[in-house]
Amino acid sequence: MPQQLVIDRRRFLLGLGATTGLALIGCSPAPRGSAAAPEAAPASAWPATRAYVESFVASQPIPGAIVAVGRGDEPPTYLAAGRVALDSTVLVDANSLWRVYSMTKPVTGIAAMILVGEGRLGLDQNIAELLPEWASPRVLTDPATSLDARPAARPITVRHLLTHTAGLGYTIITQGPLLAEYQRLGLTPAHLGPDMQPRPDGPQSLDEFSRRLATLPLIADPGARWSYSMSLDLLGRVIEVAAGMPFERFLATRMFAPLGMNDTFFQVPPDKVARMTANYTIADGRATVTDPARGSVYEAEPPYPFGGAGLVSSAHDYDRFLAMLLGEGETQGARIMSAETARLAMSNIVPDGTDMTGMFIPTGFGAGGRVSSVAMPGGEGVGTYGWSGAAGTHAWVDRANNVRAAGFVQHFPYDATDFGQQIARAIYADLAAAA
Repeated sequence: MPQQLVIDRRRFLLGLGATTGLALIGCSPAPRGSAAAPEAAPASAWPATRAYVESFVASQPIPGAIVAVGRGDEPPTYLAAGRVALDSTVLVDANSLWRVYSMTKPVTGIAAMILVGEGRLGLDQNIAELLPEWASPRVLTDPATSLDARPAARPITVRHLLTHTAGLGYTIITQGPLLAEYQRLGLTPAHLGPDMQPRPDGPQSLDEFSRRLATLPLIADPGARWSYSMSLDLLGRVIEVAAGMPFERFLATRMFAPLGMNDTFFQVPPDKVARMTANYTIADGRATVTDPARGSVYEAEPPYPFGGAGLVSSAHDYDRFLAMLLGEGETQGARIMSAETARLAMSNIVPDGTDMTGMFIPTGFGAGGRVSSVAMPGGEGVGTYGWSGAAGTHAWVDRANNVRAAGFVQHFPYDATDFGQQIARAIYADLAAAA
């Protein structure tokens, strides 16, 4: 990996735990068979957000950005600026395609909660009932120097996987001998660019991913502490076994199709490549292409679907996902889970007694996303649920303020700009001004 792309633990957790002319993009129609949708608020209803997106693109070395924001079940207002790539004349719009990286995690978490709501998974179910290779997890005794391990104090459960409390690691934060083993076994479930893809001799299926991962010790007992990890990738394997179908098919049939998310996938289809954005690395005020719009690694089929960081999506599609969450499982006539299950998914489900100090901003955690435990003056309310992506994307649902929002840029590292934090400030400023 090029040196400028090495992201230290604190900066990465900050990114994933937060948070040319401007155009208002028209709203997509309501899903087929649904009642006529209300109109989106005009751009003038979000003046601070509009001004920020415009100024952001004008001042940064990257080509474009978009924010989708909406209240209740109204269609979103899209505030877009610029182009999909520095070498392109294609303007950013609601259907441009973005690498959402770890914003995949809430999608995977909510997919698991569909099965929990149906009684096909249990939050406190031992995953070894579905994946026998996890029958006897072990825990490192001296992570810094060896792979020596002892039996784990308890089994790994679905709850642990949902909340990053399973004791698993990640190549972006794990150190010592365990990191070397992750790398040797190709346990890097993401592809960031042509020079930063999973090893060709790595796992070629979720089944193989799970089996390789199960040969290695954990970094802590399940439920002992929060540690950002590959747990949502492993949860993809749990989902496909519990559902009796491939993980990607479950997402497509139980979530994407009902919600009208027709531009969300692990591989960009050939007929949609023209809408792909480019990803950049920002260093010393200059942008260098990390993954191009044309010829992106996402044009190729991944070795298996990365439930932690593998999706490409559009502003339209991710807003559909957020609108469903704001509607507690339903939006515009499409219900994918019960309201009770949706509320549970967006609540703090971290096991009692878990050490949360490893999280950049200690707070609650739900099904693949953070859950705010306190209201922020002039900002998000208690129970706000969301997550961010490594290339600067940012999304959340604030049921206390009846608002949902997502912002999309493409740059490494995440905190090369403060896009996510600033769009949140602008949106809440607009809400306060309209009150």
